[in-house]
Formats: sequence, C-alpha cells, structure tokens
Amino acid sequence: MEDDNKLSYFFLGLGLGVAVGVLFAPKSGAETRELIRNKANEGADYAKRRANELRDQASDAMERGKQTFTRQKDNLSAAVEAGRQAYRDATSQSSD
Repeated sequence: MEDDNKLSYFFLGLGLGVAVGVLFAPKSGAETRELIRNKANEGADYAKRRANELRDQASDAMERGKQTFTRQKDNLSAAVEAGRQAYRDATSQSSD
C-alpha cells in the first residue's frame, strides 16, 4: 500500500514539474514538446519496470504459496495414512 502512495506522489510530482516547466520554460515550443514527450516516456518506462517488479513479486508469492500448500497436503495425507495404519493395527490386535 505504501508503494502505491509513492507511485501516486511520483506521478503528481511529475505532472507538477511538467506544468511548472512549461510555464517558465525559456525554450521554444518544439523543444518544450520534446521535453514533455521525453519525460512522459520516462514515466511510462518507470511504470512498466515497477509493474514488472510487482508481477515478479506476486509470481514468487504464488509459488511459495503453492509449495506451502503442497507440503501441508502431504503432511495431512501422511497423518491420515498413519491414522489408518494405527486403526488397522488396533483392530487386528483386538481380533487376535
């Protein structure tokens, strides 16, 4: 959640910086448009990198979750089988 706030503040700062830059820029219109285009591309690149990082983190978390689930399932299966075996042993001893 904190990363979302950072990203929001980044884009807010980017927008304000571009607005102030346009108002006070001593450059020509073509140069200013090029600057805006470059900054927008930088922002888009940052967003893509951040999205890829978040996707990788989510993928890692999913994989860890799957591994944990598989381990717990195997533990439960082993416990059930041990219970069945104990029941068979108990019933076979009482019939002897």
